Amino acid sequence: MCGSELHALPEGVQRVARALQDAAHPHAPVMLDGAARTAQEAADGLGVQLGQIAKSVIFKRKEDGVAVLVVASGDRRVDEKKVSALVGKIGRADADFVKAQTGFTIGGVSPVAHLNAPVTLLDQDLWRFAEIWAAAGHPHGVFRLQPDDLKRLTGAPVADVAQTP
Repeated sequence: MCGSELHALPEGVQRVARALQDAAHPHAPVMLDGAARTAQEAADGLGVQLGQIAKSVIFKRKEDGVAVLVVASGDRRVDEKKVSALVGKIGRADADFVKAQTGFTIGGVSPVAHLNAPVTLLDQDLWRFAEIWAAAGHPHGVFRLQPDDLKRLTGAPVADVAQTP
């Protein structure tokens, strides 16, 4: 990518593409024909297993209002009690909070390139897969990576944050 092709992409995807480029990540965002607002839609659009979708779930930490990002495997539900035990009490985040903190709308929240750096945790279940896909700042945008790339790009710890299947 030389940069000129970024201008045709939505602003959030441009921000993610720049972050990936700056980190020398080998895979640029791609835009799907259909929406990938849910992990299932993304998996269907990409033809991959649901668990290969690295879904970004935003919570609001109660003590200080900081955004908490949990990047979880698409076939797992985040266990809020496990997350709270690691970062402090959390609550649900509404769409306005998510947009204000991350710069992304729900359904397109990327694990990278947030407006305000969140407290981030990575679901250990993502390491079941050699290749995963994450949102790229827009409901139609995704990018390919490996679980270790996600750790490198976010600097976040890997934790047990999912409900027991």
